[in-house]
Amino acid sequence: MPEQETAEQYGTPAREAGEFLRRRREQIAQRWAEETLFRTVFTVSRDEAVEAARTVLGALAEVVASGRAADAEAGGFLAMREQLARMAAAHSRTGLTPAQVSNEVEALRPPMVDMLVAELPDAPAALLRECAALLTVAMGTLRLVVMETALSEGQAVIDRQRLQLLEVATPVIKLWDGIVAVPLIGTLDSARSQVVMETLLEAVVEQQAHFAILDITGVPTVDSLVAQHLMKTVAAARLMGAECVVSGIRPAIAQTIVHLGLDLGTVVTRATLADALAYALRTLDADLARPAPNGAGDR
Repeated sequence: MPEQETAEQYGTPAREAGEFLRRRREQIAQRWAEETLFRTVFTVSRDEAVEAARTVLGALAEVVASGRAADAEAGGFLAMREQLARMAAAHSRTGLTPAQVSNEVEALRPPMVDMLVAELPDAPAALLRECAALLTVAMGTLRLVVMETALSEGQAVIDRQRLQLLEVATPVIKLWDGIVAVPLIGTLDSARSQVVMETLLEAVVEQQAHFAILDITGVPTVDSLVAQHLMKTVAAARLMGAECVVSGIRPAIAQTIVHLGLDLGTVVTRATLADALAYALRTLDADLARPAPNGAGDR
């Protein structure tokens, strides 16, 4: 009979733990706002940290009450992923490792469990243990979700930085009115070759270029895939109304192209960037002579 009365008074451990999180959401959020996980991310206003903690606690209350504290795919955990993603991105920018982030999540558990014990001083010890265990499981799942999110955000940062480096490593230079050049240095792969094509075509449109020079003097090797990308770049430039000239083909690369059986017969090639520029200038019939002083040409 006493056990039945206890069950009726306190409810199931899942229900009681969920209700505890709802009742004490504000107090726990205020405590969490002082912890490193929230404090170091939301530096503009403490209210931001408190609101973020409220969001996480609301989701935790939902998964605990539903009996899905160990399910990382539960609706509550899915609902908080956007909030966690912003926090993980901020931690990634500061250089924190996933292990450090995990420790910060673990630091959130003791204040919550301490408050649970203080909240239910007269509850049976068994019920209290089960409620504390449920909260511990929920926090463990939260830590897993945070780790997954942190790793995902970290990879996203790496991908963005890699793309930015590719763009920086692929500058487009205006050599003359109507003539642009891309001096390539280092290894070419599919990703960088795609960036080369996009960057060059954008420059052709912006500069209204008639000639686009691809200088590969600084490229150590060219394989069949890279050569195909170069051919596609030449063809795309032609469709944009510009003639593409490839310069800097060294003997080793020339032999590789021949061995691969690639036909560059339709591509204009020159030994050096200077030769390519001279070819473009001659074709444009540019006047390289210094302009005469005012009136000198009238004599």
